Amino acid sequence: MTVLYEDNHIIIVNKTNNEIVQVDKTGDTSLEDSLKAYIKEKYQKPGNVFLGVTHRLDRPVSGIVVFAKTSKALTRLNEMFRNGEVQKTYWAIVKDRPKQEAAILEQYIVRNEKQNKSYVYNQPKANAKKAILSYKLLAVSDRYALLEVDLKTGRHHQIRCQLAGMGCPIKGDLKYGFPRSNPNGGISLHARRIQFVHPVSKNLIDVVAPCPKDESLWRVFTQD
Repeated sequence: MTVLYEDNHIIIVNKTNNEIVQVDKTGDTSLEDSLKAYIKEKYQKPGNVFLGVTHRLDRPVSGIVVFAKTSKALTRLNEMFRNGEVQKTYWAIVKDRPKQEAAILEQYIVRNEKQNKSYVYNQPKANAKKAILSYKLLAVSDRYALLEVDLKTGRHHQIRCQLAGMGCPIKGDLKYGFPRSNPNGGISLHARRIQFVHPVSKNLIDVVAPCPKDESLWRVFTQD
């Protein structure tokens, strides 16, 4: 975890791809707990530290996560995420070059909670939710491609299953069809950039997260 931006109301961090945002059944230390400890120590705060989770990233995904440090910011950020007022851009290293260099994927996703997996369909189905993203090709190598993904809806494993559905599973993502895991146990999906109007000051927040340093392909594709 690295802090990318902080003020009195919000804190934005760059999550590694082995950290969990909130405590889960594994019992591992969460990003939420680590940040509370960081704030308590930095500002010498007595008692409990308030920290609100505004959105989540899957454990194997790296990149930007936004937390609220005040209840006012949390309420407004929750509403902004719900209303699509937060612009999120992801980078993904995928198997093979997509057939189109840029496209909008508008499909339907059904979540299977027992499997913790989502399935993508081109036509509406029972219990399906509409899933929309756009992507463009940024770079290619012999076996991989770097895609920039603009997420329009926030469905369960949306980027992972939609990219796999077009024949381009994310590197390391065994769950969605990539043949091998990454050495670090993560997948090559990175929440690269976030843009929104600050919930209190109304200034434009525009934050970019450096790509992981432990994955050689990120260094091949990017200048980070």
